Amino acid sequence: MSAAITIIGTGLAGYTVARELRKLAPEVPLRLITSDDGTFYSKPMLSNAFASGKAPEQLAMKSAPKMAEELRADIRTASRVESIDRAAHVIEVGGERLAYRKLVLALGADPFTPGLSGEGAKDVLHVNDLTDYSLFRAASAGRRRLAILGAGLIGCEFANDLAGAGFEVTLLDPAAWPLSRLLPEVAGRFMRERLEALGVAFRFGTSATEVSPNGQGYLLQLSDGSTLEADLVLSAIGLRPRLGLAQAAGLLVSRGIVVDRFLQTSDPDIYALGDCAEVAGWVLPFVMPIMQAARALGPTLAGQPTALRYPAMPVLVKTPACPTVVAPPAPGMGGQWQVETSTDGVKALFVAEGGTLLGFALLGTATAERQSLAAQLPSWLE
Repeated sequence: MSAAITIIGTGLAGYTVARELRKLAPEVPLRLITSDDGTFYSKPMLSNAFASGKAPEQLAMKSAPKMAEELRADIRTASRVESIDRAAHVIEVGGERLAYRKLVLALGADPFTPGLSGEGAKDVLHVNDLTDYSLFRAASAGRRRLAILGAGLIGCEFANDLAGAGFEVTLLDPAAWPLSRLLPEVAGRFMRERLEALGVAFRFGTSATEVSPNGQGYLLQLSDGSTLEADLVLSAIGLRPRLGLAQAAGLLVSRGIVVDRFLQTSDPDIYALGDCAEVAGWVLPFVMPIMQAARALGPTLAGQPTALRYPAMPVLVKTPACPTVVAPPAPGMGGQWQVETSTDGVKALFVAEGGTLLGFALLGTATAERQSLAAQLPSWLE
């Protein structure tokens, strides 16, 4: 294949932008490169697949050869891009130099390293892709007590799923309530109560500092001086955008790979989207921002420059024990929470001084108001 539009990464961002491009440019040479096997699957399903007994192969939707056929693309699996030669418009992959017309970085993100000491630190697991999920399922066989580091969105989703699967789950977080970055305290307490009713235990105001082998399991030393015994430890403390390749190529990076409203990096022929990209100062590791970016970048790559826009983007938290929808206000927006509670739900509205609705958090029966409230929210980027 001659100089092709080349996408590095075959996650949701990479495959979706390839599909959007193909709608408008069915014949343009297209290449995708991935370090894994290129299986197309729904990453959000990883945090609620255990209780339903889904094996990794049941989460896989299409194989790389099937995707290559569908996209009429050259998909190279188990291949790592070692460098980008911007002047020559070439990437190096396993010693081979491949020319690109336009380059798209859909590199994703890596789990934060907890920074733990102790001989057991190396055994702390995370679930960031299908391979991780497979390893976690294998490691959990015959285990019962599970410690989850981080009570954010992913930590709470895993806690709900794994408690439903019969595990004794303890969530640890230095904050004072679950989803503390997304929910006001009253709503966080409501979620805590619902997860506790499912059997989840919480340790707030503390974090793990050391993990040591303890018989067939582990002993966690916590920052408040207490300890916790567990058979497995799962880290869910967040993600860090993959920046190394972009940095080595001299592209502008900050919290993510810096791009403009057209997803263009500091090099006019290189673009970035998804978990690795920073748009307007924001790194948004959620499905909706990725889909919006792909729908803009596909036409741009096809020769129809299209600026990214972010509408209001409610996030569905997959905690069946406490149905939750959060539409956080755009970063930097001033306002305050107005909260209504009932025995069955919490309705929290984030309102500006003039009364404009900027965001919301709906839990329990209050989630029925999702659509009507979402229609009132301003866009993040117009």
